[in-house]
Amino acid sequence: MTENPGTGDGVENDATPPTGAESPADSSAPTGAESPASESARADGLARAQHDQADVSSPAKVMRIGTMVKQLLEEVRGTELDEKGRERLAEIHRRSIDELEEGLSKDLIEELERLDLPFDSTDGPPTTSELRIAQAQLVGWLEGLFHGIQTAIMAQQAMAQQMGGRGQLPPGMVPPGMTPAEGQPDEKESDRDDRGTGNYL
Repeated sequence: MTENPGTGDGVENDATPPTGAESPADSSAPTGAESPASESARADGLARAQHDQADVSSPAKVMRIGTMVKQLLEEVRGTELDEKGRERLAEIHRRSIDELEEGLSKDLIEELERLDLPFDSTDGPPTTSELRIAQAQLVGWLEGLFHGIQTAIMAQQAMAQQMGGRGQLPPGMVPPGMTPAEGQPDEKESDRDDRGTGNYL
């Protein structure tokens, strides 16, 4: 009697893999996983954002002075000041910079001092044109400063949302809308309320 070759003991013709087996092409990494390099880049970006915010210890004060300087510039733009008016505006300009430096980091103070050229007082008070140039320069510098801070805050909030969604916050991370200094025991409530930058000038 002839035997069927497919019915021998221990021999199966069915080459179909067992149910649930995965081919090498299906063993991809889980969705949402990120490489260590990507995580490191996010942490570096967050550190830069927090450093930019730390450059200004009193944002509300700096904004008030900046708004005042801009208003003065608008007032004198179409006005020819007399000698007393020029003397007063020059004094206000110098005092404004002194007040600004109290709310800035050392690096920003040094940068501002390099840009703020002294007036030539040998022939009396500076001219109206000199004062306008100095005021416009200061306003432009302050606007650039706060634009950088706002950009850093937006980047920090975006990273906080992405990393917080996975339940991972790096060391020193603060939730969006809060600053690293908030919650300290010796901080006044009014100081926390004034920390937002908003739209500047």
